[in-house]
Amino acid sequence: MLAVATRMHAKRDAFLRVVAERRALMGILNVTPDSFSDGGKFDTVEAALTQARALVESGADIVDIGAESTRPGHTPISSQEERRRLEPLLARLIAGIDAPFSIDTYKADTARFAMSLGVCVVNDIWGLQKDAAMADAVAEAGAAVVVMHNRDDKDASLDIVADMMRFFDCSLELARRAGILQAHVMLDPGIGFGKTNEQNLRALRATDQLASAYGLPVLIGVSRKSLFGLLLGADVDARLVGTIAANLATAARGARIFRVHDVAEHKGAFAVLDAIDHA
Repeated sequence: MLAVATRMHAKRDAFLRVVAERRALMGILNVTPDSFSDGGKFDTVEAALTQARALVESGADIVDIGAESTRPGHTPISSQEERRRLEPLLARLIAGIDAPFSIDTYKADTARFAMSLGVCVVNDIWGLQKDAAMADAVAEAGAAVVVMHNRDDKDASLDIVADMMRFFDCSLELARRAGILQAHVMLDPGIGFGKTNEQNLRALRATDQLASAYGLPVLIGVSRKSLFGLLLGADVDARLVGTIAANLATAARGARIFRVHDVAEHKGAFAVLDAIDHA
């Protein structure tokens, strides 16, 4: 266990160094039957391994593994079912691919299992607030954590930026009490989660506000989301242009990590942005 923890902490630190030095790409690997974009494509071990390798070869700095769809209207699953989907795969991924891995879960039991195998980042869509044991689980393992803003229901009357800040204040206090180092925390405005279309756009526009207010890396997860279906009238497979546009706009506002399906295309887009920035 000590060897696993040592390797996990090394992967964590390597990823956080990348985030500090340049924009980082988080490749999405959903091992689910019902995710909105790629459900059922990678829910066998061999398909998942092949996709994870492809993501890393395309330029992903970390691979984010999700075993439960959290799309709007999804059917929640138990931590036992989540683990059943992960168990045949996770150890082989970590042993076979030289890259950091994150686990997309809001359940402490699932996070503990994943971290025990070497996953170095917990990507919690409820920002440590859904499962009371999550903050302690992350702290005990010494993992990094993505704290995402979320809401049970949409409320068009809300000042969504003020709501995000209230939420993050609460999450960061939970992290502090558990002993999670501030240097191990990243923030995600939660695009598509409990927000109207207008609030999603406002949250993206506030990327620099969040980065400045907290001094923490901001992660943007907009890949192929319904926001672009509404804006562009585009089906899921035709939303790459909207995704890249939003990610470039938030990169200009200080976002550091981008959770994407299409890694190679974003790597190219950011190479052009970097060339312009450094001209």
